[in-house]
Amino acid sequence: MCPKIMVVDDEPDTIDLVKLILESEGIDVVGANSGSECLELIEKEDPDGILLDIMMPDMNGWETFHKIKEKRMDLPVAMLTVKNQEFDKMLGLHVLKADEYITKPFSRKELIKRTKELLDLKLH
Repeated sequence: MCPKIMVVDDEPDTIDLVKLILESEGIDVVGANSGSECLELIEKEDPDGILLDIMMPDMNGWETFHKIKEKRMDLPVAMLTVKNQEFDKMLGLHVLKADEYITKPFSRKELIKRTKELLDLKLH
């Protein structure tokens, strides 16, 4: 059975790019275009991890992160964002306790490595 990642981003091109890269590595990818769509799909899709954008309309990534953890505390979440300042990383990793913090633009190699590390958290 292939591991499954949910990519939550309001930019369809980002979801498509992540899907192209990760599916070539044998990882199933399901996309959600908003935080609310993510929350609707979690139970149905049962992903092994989530790559979550921060800057989205309606419900931003921080709000979505909290709601994901309310539903599924065990679900590893990586922030996938253009917010690349040290403060943002510290907030994501040390205050909110995100499992990974990946900045855009990302390299193919970095995305694969960090996603596999995220999936390992679920398996152990």
